[in-house]
Amino acid sequence: MMRLKVCALLGAVWLAGGCGFAAETNGLPGWLTRPLTLADALNTAEAQSAALLQARQELDAQFGIAVQTRAIAMPKLRATSQYKAVDTKLIEGFGPFSPQDQSWNTGVQVVQSIYEGGRIQSNLRASRLTRDAALLNYQTALADTLLTVRLAYDDALLARSLIGVQEASVKLLEKELDDTKKRYDAGTVPQFNVLRAETELGNARPKLSRVRNAFRIAKQRLITELGYNLPPSVLEDAPLELAGAFLAEPYPTTLAEALPLALANRTELAALRKAEELRKEGVVSAKAQQLPSIGLFAGYGAQSKTFVRDLADPLYGWNAGAQASWDIWDGNLTAGKVQEARAQKEKAAIAVEEAGRRIELDVRTAYSTLIESWEVLASQEKVVKTAEEALRLANSRADAGTATQLDVLGAQTSLTDARTTYVQALHDYSVARARLERATGQSVKVEKK
Repeated sequence: MMRLKVCALLGAVWLAGGCGFAAETNGLPGWLTRPLTLADALNTAEAQSAALLQARQELDAQFGIAVQTRAIAMPKLRATSQYKAVDTKLIEGFGPFSPQDQSWNTGVQVVQSIYEGGRIQSNLRASRLTRDAALLNYQTALADTLLTVRLAYDDALLARSLIGVQEASVKLLEKELDDTKKRYDAGTVPQFNVLRAETELGNARPKLSRVRNAFRIAKQRLITELGYNLPPSVLEDAPLELAGAFLAEPYPTTLAEALPLALANRTELAALRKAEELRKEGVVSAKAQQLPSIGLFAGYGAQSKTFVRDLADPLYGWNAGAQASWDIWDGNLTAGKVQEARAQKEKAAIAVEEAGRRIELDVRTAYSTLIESWEVLASQEKVVKTAEEALRLANSRADAGTATQLDVLGAQTSLTDARTTYVQALHDYSVARARLERATGQSVKVEKK
């Protein structure tokens, strides 16, 4: 197994640049004041990312909907109370047995539905499906967030590594300029060579400034993805140091293995399957409205006496019974709901089928990109070694007087280009692998603190 490390190839000098801290670290969280590993970044994002905090609230909301859905199967406890006064002109008298013009009643009653045309069982199943779908959607949000953080971390690593590449280039050009000035003072080279070396050095310094700025921006983006607001005391350069490095290892899964893995693991597809089952229950629930509703009730209460004026001398007792209702014809309201529910069920089935095709496309695309990035990475490793040897030979020949300054500068430029391409290839392979793992539904392994 080939293991390629950017630190090993580029050297410590490559990774030293751009990591200085200009801001005070007092009052900052621990992960921001110590070297941040990828596992630390993923753990932090899982705890405080804004996207995941919103996803958790959505999860709670969906759990609330699940509770509402299964409420039809639960008994209802109702408390009622009433006071009534009527005009004596509305009371028909029967001598001493005339009803009073004031009355009241109060009581507690338990009501339990026992038949709703199949809607009770359907709602219980729908409640479970709603919870399952909500959990799957949260897992999708978690996977997307962790992928975003992982890519932001890789971008920061890339920018940091490119600083090392450009610093190494500037150092080589500064050495070349110093050697050329010495040769000019000794009268062995013309002033033109000094001017050429100064020009090359001047052209390299803006590139170093650009990659340093890219690193600052990449750190800011990573911190934002982690759900943290930098205090105003932190100015342009966030005090964030990265402890990771690019690692490139062959991907252990073939495309033939990745495709069924994705269809089995992708939470988006599983959530759509739950949604399809929910739509089926919607058809059952809609049809149930064509059937009668039956329930039982029992209670205990008190009420004023009808023929006694003393309102403080009530009657107490219990009551129980059954109740039923049936909308024999509702103006085709139920028929319309059934038609709508069936159409929604078919729509959900189409969505599941389309999602499966999209997931397969994601996997094939990600796998193809991974192959490309691996091939580029393998070739660029050799190119860097060749460019380093070419520069060594150019310097030796220049010292011996058999090579020109142009040969040395060209070899230095080629080495810088090769190192830049190699670092970019390391980054591209890491990103391609992360995207493929996400496409196949593989969970990001997060080391718990």
